[in-house]
Amino acid sequence: MRLGYGIRSAQSQQVSQGGGLPSRQDIAAEFQWRLEDMYASNEAWQQDVDAVGGLAASLQELQGKVGESAENLHRALSLQDQLEERLSKIYAYARMRRDEDNTNATYQAMADQAMSLWVQTESAKAFLVPEILQIPNERIHAFLDAHEPLQLFRFELEELLRQKPHVLSAEQEALLAAAGEMASAPQQIFTMFNNADMKFPTIQDESGRDVELTHGRYIQFLESKVQSVRKAAFDAMYSTYGKHRNTLAAIYAASVKKDVFYARVRNYESALQASLDDDNVPVSVYDNLLKAVHESLPQLHKYLELRKRALGLDALHMYDLYTPMVGDVDMTMDYPQAVEVVQRAIAPLGAEYQRIASEGLQSGWVDVYETKGKTSGAYSWGAYGVHPYILLNYQGRLDDVFTLAHELGHAMHTYLSNQHQPHVYASYTIFVAEVASTCNEALLTHHLLQTTDNQRIRAYLLNHHLESIRATLFRQTMFAEFEKLTHEHVEAGGSLTPEWLCETYYHLNQQYYGAVCTVDEDIAMEWARIPHFYTPFYVYKYATGISAATALSQRILTEGQSAVEQYLGFLKSGRSDYPIALLKRAGVDMESPEPVRTTLELFGTMVDELAGLLS
Repeated sequence: MRLGYGIRSAQSQQVSQGGGLPSRQDIAAEFQWRLEDMYASNEAWQQDVDAVGGLAASLQELQGKVGESAENLHRALSLQDQLEERLSKIYAYARMRRDEDNTNATYQAMADQAMSLWVQTESAKAFLVPEILQIPNERIHAFLDAHEPLQLFRFELEELLRQKPHVLSAEQEALLAAAGEMASAPQQIFTMFNNADMKFPTIQDESGRDVELTHGRYIQFLESKVQSVRKAAFDAMYSTYGKHRNTLAAIYAASVKKDVFYARVRNYESALQASLDDDNVPVSVYDNLLKAVHESLPQLHKYLELRKRALGLDALHMYDLYTPMVGDVDMTMDYPQAVEVVQRAIAPLGAEYQRIASEGLQSGWVDVYETKGKTSGAYSWGAYGVHPYILLNYQGRLDDVFTLAHELGHAMHTYLSNQHQPHVYASYTIFVAEVASTCNEALLTHHLLQTTDNQRIRAYLLNHHLESIRATLFRQTMFAEFEKLTHEHVEAGGSLTPEWLCETYYHLNQQYYGAVCTVDEDIAMEWARIPHFYTPFYVYKYATGISAATALSQRILTEGQSAVEQYLGFLKSGRSDYPIALLKRAGVDMESPEPVRTTLELFGTMVDELAGLLS
């Protein structure tokens, strides 16, 4: 298939034109996700909410008796699993309903109710893990040998024993669980402030029209061919955040203090170690990533020099990093066309994978367009027993096509894990969460390059892939370094004032970009708009994920069926083993820095190829 460029549907034009955003009722049903597949109505959701109390009561009846027999241990774990499955569905539905329109009071209340129920239930079952850990290890192994149904929970029990030094007494665990709602407050406050209350000014677009700046349109403006538009969007975005710098610093500081508190009470050396231990990932993996990227900063600087020359700029600013270097290739496409392109790109993964993805994209999995009050960005989510869902804010840019491929990778990983694992092992860990999504992006890049013989288009695609590596490997590693510094600062007794945060973040930008870029002062406020910082030490997994995905996609394309089978086996594995072990079986060793270095070497090779095409 050959791509058509510069085409948008009427629906896409409606969302992308200047003026206010459309309301949800203005969007055709075919472009909305179908949450009714999860719950037919809000009343059905409430019925599940009401049923949770009975399950929690049944579990609590076993308190003090869990270690008496293998049967009691099995029943307790089964009830916990049922509770978690039910709660995950309740919470996902409420949050996704709210994400449709964050200003809707009904959905706000449902999301709050779901969070409260989660915290209450966590408190009710807080006794279980400490009680299990009071059972001697040899007795647990004897239970496993004697009671076949308990085998389902063998890996979970072994994982509990591994984390035994970090689990507190039943009373202490109950207290921590009861504090869970307060602990989630910084993230909740930031989400509401950022999505519902934050208002941005209008700026003038390329045609001189006044257009409202939104989260969804910000990157679109930064990709503009007109530098004044890019600068206006950049200035408007960060001046708006700057007006709230004290509030945002206080919110983020509270989040970091929460991370440090939980790490200390659970006897970890640091918040970093505590976060990585959930995946049984050694801190050396994190440190190796930072080291490898630091070593390769000259490759980034070589790319920035090429960007500066290609754009014909005397000075390269931070708002010049996203606009395509190959300016006369317009690769916009409407959403149905993007779906077709992505389906063709994933063909190397086999007919069954293609069929499931195709059916899902046409069956209410995806919420496509930006609307008033809708949560910004993109994600894949869902609940066990129901197909996955994808939230987009599709604008018709090439980045949006890659976002579709990315989130479809998440959704397919979820779908296959759910199909092949029991609930207790279906939810894969965050460490591997970005592998399937980024592998899809690599396959899309390969497909796009294979379906054109136009050198200008090829240069454009290379530029896009280089930007993907810059944004995912270099940029996310810079974010990861910022997180490490903020948490270490608090652990050393420091205070996260607006001045310290801005100075630290600006210094990192100088380190990563300053050799070539004019590091504009306003970039110092960028930390304030990164929602992932409220999920501690998450972003580094984007960087390790793209490294693993690059290696896996190359194996799929060069080795064919044998590599595909190993890869699909990985997607079907959920969290039935530790993530590093699962990736090793798929063919990549993340304890070694080599996957990161390989991706960075590929980056350098692609910079050279692009330089040749643009010369």
